[in-house]
Amino acid sequence: MISGHGRFNIYLLCLLVACASGCQSPEKKLAKKKEKQISTLALHLEVIPDTLDFSRTIQVFRDKPVEVTIDKRPFLTELDVSEAKIVEDRGGWALQIQFVRHGAWLLEQYTTTNPGKHIAIFSTFGLDKKEGRWLGAPLITKRISNGTLTFTPDATREEAKEIIFGLNHVGKQVAEKSKW
Repeated sequence: MISGHGRFNIYLLCLLVACASGCQSPEKKLAKKKEKQISTLALHLEVIPDTLDFSRTIQVFRDKPVEVTIDKRPFLTELDVSEAKIVEDRGGWALQIQFVRHGAWLLEQYTTTNPGKHIAIFSTFGLDKKEGRWLGAPLITKRISNGTLTFTPDATREEAKEIIFGLNHVGKQVAEKSKW
């Protein structure tokens, strides 16, 4: 006589496999999402408005908006970032972005040839990149030859932490792929 013990064990095994792979606590799911979290970064140069649709006017700063006309194409992105961090700056804090060699060269070139113009900085950040905004538009006052851009963003410290976490994660991914 055949009993259903074998079939029962197969069903039990399938149930255990499904729970092991799909049954996770909300904390574990959030931690997994955070591991994959990325941020974007785009640096645009201030330009004279044109009629050929190469530029656009944006508003930077939420409290007291300032209009800046920028080139639509960024000259640096998150793919050029090697490290991002928060630094203490004159009683406050600032966001410091260190670029890879190629990005440092571009930053030096743009800051050397465009004194008196602004660099508009846009980022999307947070889980699922739900938040996106213009973080700032620092004025180019001197040549930046060390590949490091430091500015005070229009963001809370918590938002800045999300931005740097995501940028550093992207930087690690790019570094790993470039090893090949």
